[in-house]
Amino acid sequence: MMEIKTTVANGQVIVDLSGKMYVEEATVLREKLLSLMEAGHQNFVIKLASVDYIDSSGLGVLVAIQKRALQMKGSVVISGATGIVKELFELTRLNKIFEMK
Repeated sequence: MMEIKTTVANGQVIVDLSGKMYVEEATVLREKLLSLMEAGHQNFVIKLASVDYIDSSGLGVLVAIQKRALQMKGSVVISGATGIVKELFELTRLNKIFEMK
């Protein structure tokens, strides 16, 4: 189970995630972020400090959201990735695609 909290501050959507992200959670996250994009939001900070695991579907959602944000002249920043989650970004070279903080 993963918890998703979103807040909007200074023109950015802060997405605070905690738990493990598998296919089901990735689908929920995708729908939530797409609805925010449809409402006009284009800049996202995805906080992963409390995420213990993310599978390929979760990584795929983040890539898709970033692609859409860039098309809207926005951005996606990945914040706080540690341990296995950070390693997955490095192994898949997604750390070269995303701005990582």
